[in-house]
Amino acid sequence: MCTAATYQTRDFYMGRTLDYEFSYGDQITVTPRNYPFSFLHMPSLSHHYAMIGMACVMDDYPLYYEAFNEKGLGIAGLNFVGNAVYFDPKPEKDNIAQFELIPWILGTCASLAEAKESLSRINLISTPFKKNLPLAQLHWIIADEKEAITVESMKDGLKVHENPVGVLTNNPSFEQQMFQLNNYMHLSPRQPENHFSEKLNLTAYSRGMGAMGLPGDLSSASRFAKVAFTKMNAKSGDSELESISQFFHILGSVDQQRGCCEVADGKYEITLYTSCCNASKGIYYYTTYENHQITAVDLYREELDGTKLSRYPLITGEQIRWQN
Repeated sequence: MCTAATYQTRDFYMGRTLDYEFSYGDQITVTPRNYPFSFLHMPSLSHHYAMIGMACVMDDYPLYYEAFNEKGLGIAGLNFVGNAVYFDPKPEKDNIAQFELIPWILGTCASLAEAKESLSRINLISTPFKKNLPLAQLHWIIADEKEAITVESMKDGLKVHENPVGVLTNNPSFEQQMFQLNNYMHLSPRQPENHFSEKLNLTAYSRGMGAMGLPGDLSSASRFAKVAFTKMNAKSGDSELESISQFFHILGSVDQQRGCCEVADGKYEITLYTSCCNASKGIYYYTTYENHQITAVDLYREELDGTKLSRYPLITGEQIRWQN
């Protein structure tokens, strides 16, 4: 599945892992301001905010997994299988297809406050991009430098939750994930003290024992707790290099290695890529499963007043820097 997180130092960062058993041909994709976005039930956007993110491009349309716009607003969609429900169009609503949500929000909203206002009018509809493509069951984290929310379209309607940890994984629902953090409220990065009994001379015999009980398996609930703890306690300098290095370490705490999560006979879910987006500066950083070198694409090196997509295939081969 996937894990997403936000991070704040001097700049605002947001990124995710994409964990799956195969790739759809992912590309870092820049959509300039004058690329014509068409929508099934809403007016076309002939002019909008520029955006950059990871996408599968079909028929010259960017199906974004995650992206951020030139105003510093970011959004990521993560699997929410079995819980996500989309609806038929409603005449009193802004009817947006699931695959249209990212371009609609990023194209029209400059801040999370504006995104919340837009979401209050949105009805997510159940029309796929193509009839032969499965309708992805997703929920979303949307954030800017001030705050984050989680958006879930379920059988009882569209829910918008404040997200104080700035983390999202998959099932169960976000409210349940947050409640389950109560199970770990005793954890600490500090060494534990003996509260077991005054009659016993118990001591911490290893570093890191303050976090004993923190999950380490690859389930979505465990990844939520692991990344939330890691992010909330992470320390780094505020330079660009220090910040992106720390962000990749945070998401690296839930990397999926080939062989550890079997989804079918001989098929394994792995972390296909990890992204880190400096939404303040417009830079998209990424690593892949077989390329640990950080690669970057700069939104502002593109012609942002153009009409055509810019696409960058992932660099997937391992890059080794020899020292002798």
